[in-house]
Amino acid sequence: MNAMLTLENTELQNFSFGNNPEDKYYLLIDTKINPVGIDLAKLSNADPTRFDAVLSEMGCVLMLSGDEMAELIRRGQVDEKNMHQTSPP
Repeated sequence: MNAMLTLENTELQNFSFGNNPEDKYYLLIDTKINPVGIDLAKLSNADPTRFDAVLSEMGCVLMLSGDEMAELIRRGQVDEKNMHQTSPP
């Protein structure tokens, strides 16, 4: 049985492919699986049909677009200045 993922064992990473909100992505990483985070070079070279699998192998447990994150901030469910520490309502 796997132990529950805790905040202390996660890291929030973001990266962008452009300047628009829809070009930005936020990834919650399980640092027990990958303590150094997402390798963007490896991710950019991944086979598009295996993109989700490569993210999972790198420890990504959740990926949100900038638009999705903006909506959560607008609803007050995420603190924009402290996204990783925000707890659900």
